[in-house]
Amino acid sequence: MVCSEGDRHLGVPGVKPLSLGEHAVLALLAEEPRHGWAIARELATDGDLGRIWRLSHPLAYRAMDSLAAQRLVRAVGTEPGLGPRRRILTVTASGRREVDRWLGEPVEHLRDVRTELLLKLVLSRRIGRDPRPLLRDQQRTFRRIFAALEASTARSDSDLVDVWRHESAESVRRFLAAALRAPVSDQG
Repeated sequence: MVCSEGDRHLGVPGVKPLSLGEHAVLALLAEEPRHGWAIARELATDGDLGRIWRLSHPLAYRAMDSLAAQRLVRAVGTEPGLGPRRRILTVTASGRREVDRWLGEPVEHLRDVRTELLLKLVLSRRIGRDPRPLLRDQQRTFRRIFAALEASTARSDSDLVDVWRHESAESVRRFLAAALRAPVSDQG
């Protein structure tokens, strides 16, 4: 697979790049097998992960269907109940490799820290993955951005936008440092 500089490399051959929603669903299934309703609840506004990033029920189910079509998840049974039978899904070996790759990949933009990086950190904790390598890689990824934004506020023609961007970056820098200092059991 040939990737341009802006593209993310996908570690699973033959699999199309996944959306954030598909990655979130895949990581939830890596945590434990479950049915679609349980996944959709986690990603709903009042769900545990919904505090960070939300995905509507229809989009959660669409993500599950897409992941199944790509053989990243598979059905392992059904849960009996009074209503329709709920299909229990789990990750495949390819799905697990993709989760591991995604959870270890730093985000490219400061704006993605609030959603994607925080989601990765919480999901990593939930599946027992040490977040420190990702946090260190994230600091390295942003090093040049931090320096450029700091320099922008030192220029004589800097304006409020420059100040805002610099202060936002400083907040991210402090967050990454604090997250690295926190005990692994406190992550997320």
